[in-house]
Amino acid sequence: MKYYFAPMEGITGYVFRNAYSSHFPNMDKYFAAFISPNGARKMNSKEVNDILPEHNKGMHLVPQILTNNWEAFVKTARELKEYGYQEVNLNLGCPSPTVVTKKKGSGFLAYPEELNAFLEAVFRELPDMKISLKTRLGKEEPEEFYRLLEIYNQYPIEELIIHPRVQKDMYANHPNLEMFREATKLSRHKICYNGDLFTPKSLKKFQEAFPETKTVMLGRGILKNPGILKEIKTGEKTEKEELRSFHDQILTEYRKVLYGDKTVLFKMKEIWSYMHPLFTNSEKYWKKIKKAQKISDYEITVASLFREQEIVPVS
Repeated sequence: MKYYFAPMEGITGYVFRNAYSSHFPNMDKYFAAFISPNGARKMNSKEVNDILPEHNKGMHLVPQILTNNWEAFVKTARELKEYGYQEVNLNLGCPSPTVVTKKKGSGFLAYPEELNAFLEAVFRELPDMKISLKTRLGKEEPEEFYRLLEIYNQYPIEELIIHPRVQKDMYANHPNLEMFREATKLSRHKICYNGDLFTPKSLKKFQEAFPETKTVMLGRGILKNPGILKEIKTGEKTEKEELRSFHDQILTEYRKVLYGDKTVLFKMKEIWSYMHPLFTNSEKYWKKIKKAQKISDYEITVASLFREQEIVPVS
């Protein structure tokens, strides 16, 4: 089984990825949060910093592009190639309303013929670059995916990463595993599954149901429990010391590259919004973390959490 690290905008940038790679290795691929090209502009400094090879040493990173303009996609892909990247990923999965209203991400799926023309141009202009797709089933109804699969099957897609929800689901409801099974039968491409794999137990259940699927992408599951891959591969539970060291590296690096306590705390609070339930009696600490306005107050609360509480057993 291969494991991919899903992009989570604003959270899983190179600082998070480096800390994760240092403490919880063996991820097969990392996907960077999307670059959204706009007209003729080049990547901005933030986007470049995130994909710089020197900021992503020792990991197989795939940059992701979010656009409905084939010329913008091609231009950005060529720019990324100058940094040494041989594969890029097209984001057709983001369900955010602000993205969807611009006919991007999973919003683009509602226009299959335009998407077809986009892909035709992209593969024509980038014959020597690997292009993978991260997609949802459609915008409104799962049955939209049949037409989308017909389109995808026309092109030499490197890999099809499927999150089996439609856009309007956002992250509610359950992934549509029946439609995912249809995709495994009808797609001519390598398939990666993404969606609601939060525990070793849920992953084992998925593997039993889909033994032919050899690749999965983990996103929120990693944020909820950074040690999930270690537990899956070795059966060893995550230790508090590992999590503390992982946390401390992220905090230290953010303090180097970001300006001001509020900016750093905003980033750390995003991480704890997912991770705090991993600890016993975590709610009172989480409330203090959310209220913290100074790094010093934040560090006192986090130290207390690690000292006084234990990791909740996860199966």
